[in-house]
Amino acid sequence: MTSGSSRSALAAGLLAAVGFGLSALAAQAQDYPQRPIKLVVPFGPGTTTDIISRVIAEGLSKPLGQSVVIENRAGAGGVIGSDLVAKSAADGYTIVMGTVGTHAINATLFKKLPYDPLKDFAPVAFAGYTPTLLVVAANSPLQSVKDLAAQATQPGSKVSYSSAGNGTSGHLAGELLKARVGGDMVHVPYKEGGQALTDVMGGQVQFMFYHPAAVMPHIKSGKLRALGASSAKRSAAAPDVPTLVEQGVPDFDLVAWFMLYAPAATPAAVLARLRDAAAQAMANPEVIAKLGVQGLELRNMKPDELGSFGRTEITKWADLVKRSGAQVD
Repeated sequence: MTSGSSRSALAAGLLAAVGFGLSALAAQAQDYPQRPIKLVVPFGPGTTTDIISRVIAEGLSKPLGQSVVIENRAGAGGVIGSDLVAKSAADGYTIVMGTVGTHAINATLFKKLPYDPLKDFAPVAFAGYTPTLLVVAANSPLQSVKDLAAQATQPGSKVSYSSAGNGTSGHLAGELLKARVGGDMVHVPYKEGGQALTDVMGGQVQFMFYHPAAVMPHIKSGKLRALGASSAKRSAAAPDVPTLVEQGVPDFDLVAWFMLYAPAATPAAVLARLRDAAAQAMANPEVIAKLGVQGLELRNMKPDELGSFGRTEITKWADLVKRSGAQVD
C-alpha cells in the first residue's frame, strides 16, 4: 500500500472513530437519565444550602423524568462533599450544590484544597443568591450602621461580631466592614451559625452578618433588629432594611450564592440536558415561591457566563480572605 493510501485509510479510520464517538455521545444524551440522580449537599441537613437543594431537586425531577436524591456529605467547610463530586464519574448522575464557600472562598482559605473549583467542575446552573443582613439584638443601643461605626472607632471601645466559623461569608463580611469604616472589631467564630445568632440575641456579641431565612423569624418576633443589607440592592426578603452602601459604606456588595455543578468531564450533551431541566425548574412558580421564602433571589445566567462569574468571585473573596488572615491547613 502506498504512503498516500495509508494516509487516506488512517484519515478514514479517524473520521469513522469520531463519527462513532459523536453517535455514542448523542445516544448517551438521548438516553440520559435512566436512573435517579444524586445531588450532593456539602453541608448538613437543615442548613440553608440543604433546604435550597431540596427545593431545586424536586423541581429538577419532573423535567428529567427521574428522582433527584439528596445526599448530605458535610465536613471541612463543604470540602468533603465537593471533592466527592469532583472525583465522581462524569456521567451526569452525581452533581453538587456548590456555594460561595465551596467554590470561591475555599480556593484561598485552604492551603491544600483537594479540588480545583474551576478546573474540576462544569457549571450547570446558577441557583440564586441571598444578601446577608447585619443584625443586632433588639435591645441594642445601635440603631444604624453609622452608630456601629461610631462605637467601633471610639477610643477604648471594642465591638465584637460572630460568625459560623473562620473564613465563612459572615466572617469576611465583618472584615470588609472593619476595613471600610475602621475601628476595633473583634471576630468571634462559632462552630455553627445557630449558636452565633443566639449569642447576638443574648448580647454576648454585638452583631452578625447572616442569611435572611435564619434571621427574619427573630426580627419578626422582636428578638433581633436588622441594621443593613450586604448587597448592592436591598434584599427582597427585607425590603425595608437599607443597604450598607445607602448608609455611606462605600463599595460593599457581598452575597452568598448557590450553583449546581457536575464533574468537569461530563459530556456536553448531558450538561445541556441538565441545564435545560434546571432552566425549567427555576422557571417553575412553585419553585420560585419556595426559594423566595428562603430569601433566595434569582439571576438569569447563560452557561458561558457561569465560568467567568466563578473566576471573578474567587478573586474578590481572595482579597478578603488574605485581609482577614483566615487560613485552614
